[in-house]
Amino acid sequence: MKKSLVIMATTLGLVSGLHAQDNVDKKAAEIVSKMTLAEKIGQMAQISIDVVCDGEDTPPTSTLKINNEKLREAIVDYHVGSILNAPNTRARTPEWWTKTVEQIQEVAMKETRIKVPVIYGLDQIHGATYTAGSTMFPQEINVAASWNPVHARKMGEITAYETRASNVPWNFSPVLDLGLDPRFPRQYEGFGEDPYIGAVFGRELIKGFEGDDNNVANPTKVAACMKHFLGYSAPISGKDRTPAYIPENVLLEYHVPAFQAAVDAGVHTVMINSGIINNVPVHASYELLTTLLREKMGFKGMIVTDWEDINKLYTRDKMVPSIKEAIKAGINAGIDMSMIPIDYKEFCNLLTELVNEGAVPMSRIDDATTRVIALKLRLNLFEVPNTYSKDYPEFNSKAYQQASYAAAADGITLLKNEGNVLPLKKGAKILVTGPNAVSKRSLNGGWTFSWQGEKIDEFADNYHNLLTAIQARFGKENITYVPGVSYKDVTEYATEYKDRFDEAVAAAKNADYVVMCLGENSYCEKPGDLDDLYLNDLQTELAQEMLKAGKKVILVLSEGRPRVISKFSSKVDAIVQTYLPGIYGADALADILIGDVNPSGKLPYTYPAYPNSLVPYFHKYAEEQEKSEGAYNYEGDYNYEYPFGYGISYTTFAYSNPKINKSVLALGSKDDIVISVDVTNTGSRDGKEAVQLYSSDLFASLVPDVKRLRRFEKVELKAGETKTVSFTLNLNDLSFINLKNERVVEAGDFVFQIGSSSADTNNKIPFTVK
Repeated sequence: MKKSLVIMATTLGLVSGLHAQDNVDKKAAEIVSKMTLAEKIGQMAQISIDVVCDGEDTPPTSTLKINNEKLREAIVDYHVGSILNAPNTRARTPEWWTKTVEQIQEVAMKETRIKVPVIYGLDQIHGATYTAGSTMFPQEINVAASWNPVHARKMGEITAYETRASNVPWNFSPVLDLGLDPRFPRQYEGFGEDPYIGAVFGRELIKGFEGDDNNVANPTKVAACMKHFLGYSAPISGKDRTPAYIPENVLLEYHVPAFQAAVDAGVHTVMINSGIINNVPVHASYELLTTLLREKMGFKGMIVTDWEDINKLYTRDKMVPSIKEAIKAGINAGIDMSMIPIDYKEFCNLLTELVNEGAVPMSRIDDATTRVIALKLRLNLFEVPNTYSKDYPEFNSKAYQQASYAAAADGITLLKNEGNVLPLKKGAKILVTGPNAVSKRSLNGGWTFSWQGEKIDEFADNYHNLLTAIQARFGKENITYVPGVSYKDVTEYATEYKDRFDEAVAAAKNADYVVMCLGENSYCEKPGDLDDLYLNDLQTELAQEMLKAGKKVILVLSEGRPRVISKFSSKVDAIVQTYLPGIYGADALADILIGDVNPSGKLPYTYPAYPNSLVPYFHKYAEEQEKSEGAYNYEGDYNYEYPFGYGISYTTFAYSNPKINKSVLALGSKDDIVISVDVTNTGSRDGKEAVQLYSSDLFASLVPDVKRLRRFEKVELKAGETKTVSFTLNLNDLSFINLKNERVVEAGDFVFQIGSSSADTNNKIPFTVK
């Protein structure tokens, strides 16, 4: 056993911030002390706006409106404290939101006994999802691909501003689930497979939402909601809301860090994982919600369920014999607010019975209600229950649009460029083909003006798709478009195009270049489940046939997860991964194809080569080892199309002169470890490079990861320019969670690796802990 140092888990916080929190909590407790049991329980209830609406909603006409009688029954009679969602999961104008939420607050503030405002929440995931005309950003996976946290901060700031312009103060974002499994339909909503990337970008997004001081009373800020705590994205099946089996030390090592960073950043709320871990639904896990999240991680904010998830403890999970017992289990585990979202009367009545029977302690009700009221106080809703669209003149301003474009351009990743086929020559004849060429859904994904993103054409008519953006850059006279194939997705949300396969193959013969726009249609949550990670057969066949024409073929991927392309990828000349780049993603892609933008994105996940080779970069066996025979030869088990952190440019970069300030430290030392390297732009044009620092523990008491990302920095270099990039670490950065679920640093030998991707092993620095 190696000598080790156990590191005590601590939560960061400013003393002044703690005092301010104490004062708010005291005021909240005073308000709660004046409430009846029914009023307290009502504050713990969250309902969908559809419950209090009437009318038809079939654009372009709509008779949808709030039913005042239904609203009063919920708010006045049952004291409901929160409303969420957009009617018919469809975006509304800022003016509609302002008027509607004001109408709700009017009832809450004037007709209830205690005069407690309602808190409204929305899933404003990559921009203000449910606000018509908003500045829609790339998805989180694209932001991570930029390797530039500035974009996460900016996305948070703009989304908060435009959400407040909609009179909504609470946003169910960011998604901090670890994107380990490319089969998972929500991978695109998070920051990829690495815990450190998730922690850094998650913190910046939260600070964008809430501000550096977390003063969410600021009318340009919103309360953030980290989600989905914990382990949501790692089900055994790869499908949404299906069971996972995750050892505790694995949860703590890989899944907790981004959430801990969010807690340390002051995030106000958390939403819980809808799934089951180790045969226990997370919504019923006292160990995860109270022992881990509250006591060990130090989270002081409010805990909200996901959609109908308390009821699912009975209806789906069968861990209790009734809805009543489900409510008991969830509330006693630590839930503060239930996203019911429909039958609030059942929830309120049954929870009242449980308290009167002593099955749920009054102390638990008081604790939950106090946290709800404290959130409303911090948002200053008691004093200023509404914000008005007219007071937000920067809504979808040119500066905001440019920020969205910049994030897309910085994240789009060039994966292959044989013979420098890109940028394309101006004046060349280009065939654009593939189902994604004219699909705005495929550029934006789910949570885009609607839940599944299927309503985007209703709201984004003035924005480019890939075809029109390419036409705008290269000239319509030079572009031929034939879709070639259609989507053949199994979901009801599939967009169907008329098959024109033969026509596309014929058109390729008259083109200089073929730009194939392939990938996925939009989806979100359960409708995005799939059975085959390969790109679908029709698109694969189109690619294979196009290659027979003997033309230069550029593959443009627009996809929420890396669909396997190994059946043809080796034969295409260039590959550009756009991910889901948002409303300006087509413009960014076209600017890259023509050369106005030098691509600089890097993969935030490992791109698999085969469906049975789904392993993250920090796998558990060494890449450099002695060859062995038969079943013990691990070489070839870790197959990828492209490694984590990979991405190329129209210029080239060289690394040299790696240095470390101290090659040996004693166990327990608090000294800094400073590592530097010189990075030179060796090409003929300016460019950006994401410099990455990894560490490897050569031997440990628990089988070590082959490597782990420790730091990164994106630098901009002019042609021929050299910059020295430095990173500062400490011994805690070399720690891990052992089998006793303790975070430890062990004495032994380590290697630092600094370079352009997780597979770049040219610059290694030995290091020893004694």
